[in-house]
Amino acid sequence: MTTPHHPLAIIGGGLGGLTLARVLHVNGVEAAVFDLDASPAARTQGGMLDIHEDSGQPALRAAGLYEEFRALVNPGGESTRVLDKAGTVLLDDPDDGTGGRPEVDRGQLRDLLLGSLPEGTVRWGAKVTGARPLDGGRHEVTLTDGTSFTTDLLIGADGAWSRVRPLLSAAKPAYTGISFVEVDLPDADLRHPVSAEVVGGGMMMALGAGKGFLAHRETDGSLHIYVALAVPEDAFDGVDFTDTEAAKAYTLGHFADWDKSLRALVADADGPLTPRHIHALPIGHRWERVPGVTLLGDAAHLMSPFAGVGANLAMLDGAELGEALAAHPGDTEAALAAYEAKLFPRGEESAAESAANGVLMFGEDAPQGMLDFFAGMGG
Repeated sequence: MTTPHHPLAIIGGGLGGLTLARVLHVNGVEAAVFDLDASPAARTQGGMLDIHEDSGQPALRAAGLYEEFRALVNPGGESTRVLDKAGTVLLDDPDDGTGGRPEVDRGQLRDLLLGSLPEGTVRWGAKVTGARPLDGGRHEVTLTDGTSFTTDLLIGADGAWSRVRPLLSAAKPAYTGISFVEVDLPDADLRHPVSAEVVGGGMMMALGAGKGFLAHRETDGSLHIYVALAVPEDAFDGVDFTDTEAAKAYTLGHFADWDKSLRALVADADGPLTPRHIHALPIGHRWERVPGVTLLGDAAHLMSPFAGVGANLAMLDGAELGEALAAHPGDTEAALAAYEAKLFPRGEESAAESAANGVLMFGEDAPQGMLDFFAGMGG
């Protein structure tokens, strides 16, 4: 049987990989996207995203989808609150419609990108197990079902634990010292009015030394909460997160002296609590040019989420890579070199900012560090 061949293969159908596929399509270049999910509806896509005017928005313009994106914007979503552990509102910055980071639902944005691609572009249920170099810059990619394919250009858009990254770099994500416990409160205005009032119409941060609550109001009226804890990597090992009440008790044990209105963000959870460790690649992660392969998004520059730029950078990476390939027809290596020359310093700057913001958010003087940060931004 002949091994299938794809001139350009994108591993990963997240926002970065889909933006790349869309920009290539706009420029008349065909790509095949391979995603491990069984279908577009296999899992939820997370909460709200603020789409930045210097990264995510230019990427959507390059994809020819800017106006469609604007129709998805959540009015009032840029509102920001900062509270202390007593529940005192120290900063309340409403969304007046003039901000540069409008909020959209991640799932709706992904659906927009998917719907803009020719049918069959994404191969679902295609989980990659590894890749190896062949001659002339080509690569062979193997899948969990035992099949394989070859490609002239392999692009890893496959996230934190990328199967493509080892072709370029030996770096592996390391634990940042912060873990999240995710919580959802559906139909908040009716079922959880106290929590709805605490969070407000957009984003809320209640911060203390080594811990805090980060919450967003979703477009469906639910609240999505990240409980942040500065704990050892093995801190969750003895917690049975399949037992919701036990998980609540463990999580709330870190907030015994916090206001009841904030503790209710966890205590009133209707569904399961989901633990997540936050990992990051080394700040300044880069590699030497390797023919026929590159990375984008978290595969290239995984960082903590405290600068709020991960999805935006992935989309900008995808757009710039697509434009570079379109601008250098017949010279893939020139395109990849031009792309990586911008990718590396941008990723390093953002990763450093994200790490610094984590210190501001959960330092010993929290929430003062973030208040000073917002004051310095003029808001």
